[in-house]
Amino acid sequence: MLAADALLPANTTLGVVLALLLALAVTVAAVARLADVRERGYARAIAFAGLRAAVQLAVVSLLIGWVVRAVPALLCFLLVMFAVAVRTAGRRVTDNRTWWWAAAPVAAGVLPVVAALLLTGLVPLKGVALIPVTGILIGGALTATVLAGRRALDELRTRHGEVDAALALGLLPRDARLEIARPAAADALLPGLDQTRTVGLVTLPGAFVGMLLGGASPVQAGVVQLFVLVALMAVQAVAVAVVLELVARGLLHRSRTLGGAEGE
Repeated sequence: MLAADALLPANTTLGVVLALLLALAVTVAAVARLADVRERGYARAIAFAGLRAAVQLAVVSLLIGWVVRAVPALLCFLLVMFAVAVRTAGRRVTDNRTWWWAAAPVAAGVLPVVAALLLTGLVPLKGVALIPVTGILIGGALTATVLAGRRALDELRTRHGEVDAALALGLLPRDARLEIARPAAADALLPGLDQTRTVGLVTLPGAFVGMLLGGASPVQAGVVQLFVLVALMAVQAVAVAVVLELVARGLLHRSRTLGGAEGE
């Protein structure tokens, strides 16, 4: 029996446990009245996310077996991953037409790392290797983009008076926004930093566990996990820097027009 099958066998028991865990999350969110700033409850969102994840993973599991056989199909699959990440990140940051600027931080963080891996031969142009590596990096860029964008725009909205004061002192709009938004946006790096600092002491991340379940030695699994963590820090640092610049230049904003503290 494979180690993965021994850990989480795909059977009825697993399905029941997953359903109970999802129900628990939904119930807690409902009872605690967890909601966003617009009073939209998270209970329904949690239920939808869980069901959607199940469907998506089922479809992706079937698709991966097909896309790994041809490079064009592989590239199309990666492009779909990128497009979904951009829309998800952009719509989390803003609900106006500037959401598509989220493509810049995601691409700027992920593309150089993936290109370097392919050019050096560390990762072959094969779906079995490229899809999980690229997926991890895109996911990290997505998270950093959302956190940095939301924090930066929230800070500008809360401290718009300070932005106006900086403008009155003669600072350019970009520089005024940059000074206010930079510390808040930089906090988007904290989850990745904490995960890297505590790896092996608090948690064993997915790449490490996955390698072990796949039969790799602990040393090899550790090397792969170290690469993933360092690559993620690079991707997220670039993504946060690009998001900050977009917000400072007023390209990514929440106002309906280009007026106001967030988008003039």
